[in-house]
Amino acid sequence: LGEIARGSEPLIRQVFIGGGLEFTADSLERKLYVIRKQSERQVRESGNHIAESYFYIPSLSSRTFVYKGMLMPDQVRKYFLDLGDKRLDSAIALVHSRFSTNTFPAWGLAQPFRMIAHNGEINTVKGNRFWMQTRESLLESPLLGEDIQKILPIIEPGRSDSASFDNTLELLVAAGRSLPHALMMLIPESWNDKNPIPEKLKKFYEYHAALMEPWDGPASIVGCDGRYVGGTLDRNGLRPSRYVVTKDDLIVMGSEVGVQTFAPDNIKEKGRLLPGKLLFVDTQTGRIIPDEEIKAQIVARQPYCDWVDQNRVNFADIPPAYLKEIPLSDSELKNLQLLFGYNREDIEDNLKAMVDEAQESTGSMGTDTPLAVFSDKPQRLFNYFKQVFAQVTNPAIDPIREELVMTLTSFIGSQKNLLSETPEHCRMIKILNPVFSNEELATLEKWNNPNFKVSRLSMLFDITAKDGGLKSALETLCLDVEAQIDAGRNLIILSDKGHNSAHAPIPSLLAIGAVHHHLIRVKKRSRTALILESAEARDVHHFALLFGYGADLVNPYGVWAVLQDLFFKGQLKIKSWQEVENNYQKA
Repeated sequence: LGEIARGSEPLIRQVFIGGGLEFTADSLERKLYVIRKQSERQVRESGNHIAESYFYIPSLSSRTFVYKGMLMPDQVRKYFLDLGDKRLDSAIALVHSRFSTNTFPAWGLAQPFRMIAHNGEINTVKGNRFWMQTRESLLESPLLGEDIQKILPIIEPGRSDSASFDNTLELLVAAGRSLPHALMMLIPESWNDKNPIPEKLKKFYEYHAALMEPWDGPASIVGCDGRYVGGTLDRNGLRPSRYVVTKDDLIVMGSEVGVQTFAPDNIKEKGRLLPGKLLFVDTQTGRIIPDEEIKAQIVARQPYCDWVDQNRVNFADIPPAYLKEIPLSDSELKNLQLLFGYNREDIEDNLKAMVDEAQESTGSMGTDTPLAVFSDKPQRLFNYFKQVFAQVTNPAIDPIREELVMTLTSFIGSQKNLLSETPEHCRMIKILNPVFSNEELATLEKWNNPNFKVSRLSMLFDITAKDGGLKSALETLCLDVEAQIDAGRNLIILSDKGHNSAHAPIPSLLAIGAVHHHLIRVKKRSRTALILESAEARDVHHFALLFGYGADLVNPYGVWAVLQDLFFKGQLKIKSWQEVENNYQKA
């Protein structure tokens, strides 16, 4: 072993558990899963920080073994003597040989994990973890029963993005979904109008998009549950995955060409896995199942098409409110701009360019301006955040490919139990663009539908309060939102309108982030949509932060006020107000 690996080498023990005649193969596997999760939690809660840091169960299964460590490939067989014993025989093997790039190397973080091996990264992992945390209060499963409380938290703290993905995948499989089905939920292929896949498959993905968000990022993932073994690629295809099938019924799939060599006359078939596609072997039937067949089987499990058509609401189908908007006077507009910190650059270089060109204004990737934290000038909260940027070997996403695989479509409403499937699970509102005009927000607020109840709360604070006016207002806002959820409201608007000389707006990012994380802590976030009505947000960076910290929709009424003024004064190239709105939303 190397010096670092030897310095953290764990004490390894093998545990054997007798199943008993009362267990079927599936129920035994679920019980072992519960035992492992319960053991992990007890160690974490023991107060023994050394045990908490190093205790790890690579596998506890009646179907799979996991051998891993901080080892070079040629060391694995020598270190784990089982692998050199001829009595150990398997038709399946997952091998992961790659150094860690996103975490510091550790024995427990070596791959493969319990179900998957992953080449890539999950760029959305922070949000995925938070959403899984808040869904825990809704989890119910007839297969897991009362044991559901013993497996919480679903995602082990302090692990890597791949480990968190693996935690979520094994939950879905333990609750009854097949491994291919679970992978389709977590890493869906592109299902927008420009991707020519069957309509039933699109409705399957749309149904599951209402259940959970994708775990997004460049990924080549292979997985095994003891029956199925196979893999998938992310919808961008940002990681390679090639396979070979031999005439003597061996299939090898790897992230590189030539991981194993074969005589040319023994090769029956070879190819590459395409973006969003599956390739699986069913060891029970002894067949390689192609993408179309396995997806057709999964899609046929439930009438997903009917469920979506009968329950999902397209926002575009809601009768519009036909809001008659009156432009602000020059003095009102000036006060709004002063309060929310608009400057000439915001208006001339950003907003006008976004409307005239229907795209974000061109700028440098870097900036030499001082960090906001070092500035002696007042700064908007947005300025304290920078994009997490890593220059790696991903190919550039060109606009043509971007249109095929990316979408702004989102679903708002109350989420249901992730471990079951009912028609009501997709009773959500489908939104094509989460940046709302004033009329669109009025349409949603005035819509009378018993399944979607709207509530409006103010996010202002009393500036005359002697101590802690802002903090007190934030705490009150969080509790008020929670109370509205308890009262059955599943569309909550947070607004900074109504400001005056005594009441100032809470910074929108602070308000939305505080409410979002409060609801995660009390495990109620999945029961409502948070809609922000604020004059503060105006450029792409602001919206990215607001959506990242919990907003489902944003109505930037300050932007619309500024653009209305420019439009009616003839200072925009665009001569149609509808086109002004469309161009800004597109940008």
